[in-house]
Amino acid sequence: MPGTLYLCATPIGNLEDVTLRVLRVLKEVDVIVAEDSRRTRGLLAHYGIQTPLAPSLYQGVEEERTEAVLALLRAGKDVALVSDAGTPLISDPGYPLVKACIAEGIPVVPVPGPSAVLAALVASGLPPQPFLFAGYPPRAPAVRRRWLSELLSKSYTLVLFESPKRLLTTLSLLAELAPERPVVVARELTKVHEEFVRGPAREVHKAFAQREKILGEIVVLVGPAQEEEKVWRGKEAVLALYKAFLGEGLPPKEARKRAAKELGLPSREVYRLLLKARKFEEKGGS
Repeated sequence: MPGTLYLCATPIGNLEDVTLRVLRVLKEVDVIVAEDSRRTRGLLAHYGIQTPLAPSLYQGVEEERTEAVLALLRAGKDVALVSDAGTPLISDPGYPLVKACIAEGIPVVPVPGPSAVLAALVASGLPPQPFLFAGYPPRAPAVRRRWLSELLSKSYTLVLFESPKRLLTTLSLLAELAPERPVVVARELTKVHEEFVRGPAREVHKAFAQREKILGEIVVLVGPAQEEEKVWRGKEAVLALYKAFLGEGLPPKEARKRAAKELGLPSREVYRLLLKARKFEEKGGS
């Protein structure tokens, strides 16, 4: 009989934010698989847990190390999977392992607890449902612009993770694409320096641009699109591509042709949408 894979949510900052069930499971399993064993040892030491740790399952090695964890489970060993903080798999390693376990009929049991996504959402002041968690934005500028522009057309509260190094880049893009849209930056949740910065996108960007240094774990939340803006965002995808190609040095006519080709639209339609977009911006739209 195979063992069971337990997905254990661990504190995102404050070590008191851990459930009694998680502590019990971590004590009772045969082995713990962590994203980074160095981080997890601190939590285990704090609660006097001496369960052995398997080699870390972090991004870049999780595919090759999944088989070793599966071998333990096939042999009847119970395994707890934990990330550095929060709920496993949420922008953290573990999905290939869970998928493989399900394919083999190995039991997968969630042991819920802290989540930076939910903690930020419920305290943000933005509508809690529906919401869309999109993980980390793409790094490539043109891809990031198209990705964010598309998400801004949704009638959902948008939840993103972002690194301190790239926060200003994302906030600058939000301030450009939707300057009046409500934005919340939740930083260092549950820790001593927990902070929520709320306001229109342009103001939140300005607030962080004035800081000498940005540190900590960060969640960015964006309010849902309103009906008028949803219509506009359909044109924004065209405009984003057009601007990206202009930024690459293409002349306007060639940029329109490239945007039309990538979106599968007639060049005439792209030209029409760009004219409408320009008129919308001139009237003060986002």
